Amino acid sequence: MTEPTLPQLQPMPDDWERALAVVAHPDDLEYGCSAAIAAWTDAGREVTYVLATRGEAGIDTLEPGECGPLREREQRASAAVVGVTEVEFLGHRDGVIEYGTALRRDIAAAVRRHRPELVITLNHRDTWGGVAWNTPDHVAVGRATLDAAGDAGNRWIFPELVAQGLQPWNGVRWVAVAGSSTPTHAVEATPGMERAVHSLLEHRTYIEALTDEEPEAYVRDFLTGYAERTGERFGGRPAVAFELFTR
Repeated sequence: MTEPTLPQLQPMPDDWERALAVVAHPDDLEYGCSAAIAAWTDAGREVTYVLATRGEAGIDTLEPGECGPLREREQRASAAVVGVTEVEFLGHRDGVIEYGTALRRDIAAAVRRHRPELVITLNHRDTWGGVAWNTPDHVAVGRATLDAAGDAGNRWIFPELVAQGLQPWNGVRWVAVAGSSTPTHAVEATPGMERAVHSLLEHRTYIEALTDEEPEAYVRDFLTGYAERTGERFGGRPAVAFELFTR
C-alpha cells in the first residue's frame, strides 16, 4: 500500500505592502519564519513585530527581572537582521498569558496602529502535529490574534480604542499561521536562509541555555532541516510554510 501524497503548498500572496507578526515570546518568529520575513523586507514590504511578553520566564538560570530586558535586546537585534525595525512588547506575563478580551484588545489595538493587510502568528492549536503539547502562551496568543484581526475592524468592539485615536481597520486580508500541522501555502526559504540563521543566533543566551550543541550548528541544522522538509511539498524548493486564513 502506497503512502498518500500530500497536496503541494501554494505560493503565499504577494499583493500586499504591510504585515504585522504577533507572537508570544522572543524567538517564536525566528524558529521558522525569518527566512520568509527577510524575503518580504527585501521586496520592500513593511513588517512589524508585536510580542505579548518579554520572555522573562524562559531561562531557568536567570531571574525574570534580568531575563526580560536581555531577551528584549536579543529580539530587537534579531529582528534587525531580517530588516524589521519596529518591535513592540505588550507586557503580558510570560508563561501565564490568558486568552480573553484584554489580550484581544491589545492585539486589536496593534492591528489598528499598524494597519496591516497580512497578519502572521504561531500555531494556536493544542499540539504540534499531534506529537508534542503546545504551550498555553502560544495557544492563547495565536487564537487571540485570529480573533483580533476581526475585532480591529468593528468600531463597537473595544470602542475605547476609538477614544484613544485608533480608528477601525478592516483591511486585514489574511492571517497566516506558522508552525501549523495543516499548512496550505509557503515562501521559498533559500534567499533569506543565511539571515534567518543569524537572526535566530541573536537569541544566543536562550539557545545556550536550551542545548549543549554548538549554537550555529544547532540553528543551521534546525532551520535548514525544516525548510527542506517543507520543500518536499513546494516543488523541491526549501520553504517556510503557513496555514493561510482568508478574511
